[in-house]
Amino acid sequence: MTDNRQPVAELIDVTRSFTQGDITIDVLRGVNLTIQPGEIVALLGPSGSGKSTLLQALGLLEGGFGGQINIGGTNTASLDSNGRTKLRKTRLGFVYQFHHLLPDFDATENVVLPQLIQGTSRDEATARAHGLLDALGLGQRYEHRPSKLSGGEQQRVAVARALANRPLLVLADEPTGNLDEATSEVVLAQFLELVREQGSAALIATHNERLAEKMDRVVRLHEGILS
Repeated sequence: MTDNRQPVAELIDVTRSFTQGDITIDVLRGVNLTIQPGEIVALLGPSGSGKSTLLQALGLLEGGFGGQINIGGTNTASLDSNGRTKLRKTRLGFVYQFHHLLPDFDATENVVLPQLIQGTSRDEATARAHGLLDALGLGQRYEHRPSKLSGGEQQRVAVARALANRPLLVLADEPTGNLDEATSEVVLAQFLELVREQGSAALIATHNERLAEKMDRVVRLHEGILS
């Protein structure tokens, strides 16, 4: 059956260059990518291939990109800074290699905070946070601050935070790259299960071929060209 729903995200002939002195470096060279609702896509490529820059394009995290970037059917070129910020907060979730949790907040508070910013009531946000933390095996860690959590536990909290507002698209940049192999597999499996359960789409950058095989589709970035 053909899925006629609006793509979650589209990159159309997207380019990004940086100039250093007299040298221009083309990091993205005419990238085209479409992600459908509920689709989990692995972005493979070696270090320096442009994976993080491509994620920044979709995450609306910086300007300077050529081509067209659509999120949920919205051409982001038509948005001002406030519009991009609003779209990022309401439609996108982020997981990084390093968790970037707020050190003075416990696990629950780290997952509650983005929901409060979104306008969710504290009671509802707390219930959502606990549900996600339970699903990630952190039911006994609600009140633990990041310094009291293992690396794998910290990254699980980061996953819960990224999914808290039920984003249209989750962007993950080497989300298990800082974990040992066994922990990496467990965290990724839990991450993928939750993404699929709530129907979000995801683009997950990795250099690990074996982890990429667990996703719906694999695209490869090499020297700024996507294939």
